[in-house]
Amino acid sequence: MNKVVQNAKEAIQGVESGMTFLLGGFGLCGIPENSISALRDSGIKDLTCVSNNAGVDDFGLGLLLQTKQIKKMISSYVGENKTFEQQFLSGELEVDLVPQGTLAERIRAGGAGIPAFFTPAGVGTKVAEGKEIRSFDGKEYLMEKALKGDFAFVKAAKGDAYGNLQFSKTAANFNPMMATAGKITVAEVDELVPVGSLDPDQVHIPGIYVQRIFQGVNYEKRIEQLTVRSN
Repeated sequence: MNKVVQNAKEAIQGVESGMTFLLGGFGLCGIPENSISALRDSGIKDLTCVSNNAGVDDFGLGLLLQTKQIKKMISSYVGENKTFEQQFLSGELEVDLVPQGTLAERIRAGGAGIPAFFTPAGVGTKVAEGKEIRSFDGKEYLMEKALKGDFAFVKAAKGDAYGNLQFSKTAANFNPMMATAGKITVAEVDELVPVGSLDPDQVHIPGIYVQRIFQGVNYEKRIEQLTVRSN
C-alpha cells in the first residue's frame, strides 16, 4: 500500500484540539520539524504532548508552546526552554515529569499492548505519589501505565512508500517506540527511497506501524549545545 502524502499539511489531516500526540526526537535530534510547524499553523489547541524533551524556545515543541497550543507536557528533560518554564510556573502548563527510562518503557508498552508495568525508578520520591506500589523479592516497585497517542509524529533518515523506516544514530532513541504507539503514525523523512531499496536487516520500524509518510523539506537539524575546541 502506498502511504505517501504530499506534505506535512496533508499528513496531519484529522488532528483535533484536545488530542494526545507522541513526538519523536532526542534533544534536538530527530525532531519531526515539518509536522510540528504544520500543527502550529493548524491552530488546534489544548494538546497533550508526549516527548522526551520540550524543544527550545524557537524550535521543536517550543513553537507550540509559544502559541500556547499545548495544555500538558509528559516529558523527561525540559531544561532548555524558558517559555516552558514560564508557563509552568504561571500555572498555564500542566507538566508530568517522568524518568527517562520509565518514559521510554511506558511508550514501548503502549505500542506492545501492555497496559502497565512495575519499575523501581521513582520509589520513595514525588514520582511515586498516587501510584500503586508492590514488593517483589523484598524490593519495592511502583506501577506505571502505558502511554499511547491519537497521533504519533516521527522523523526518520530514510523511508519508503510502504512506510518502512530507518533512523540515524540518536534519532533512534525515541522515534521507533513512538511510531508503534500512535493510532495514526505520521513519518517524515530526509530521503524517500524506492520500495525494496532498504536493507531488510536495517529497517528499524516496519511499515505496518506507519499510516502516512512524506519527504520532509528545509530541515535545520540544530545542535542543542555546540562545543568547539579553542584555537
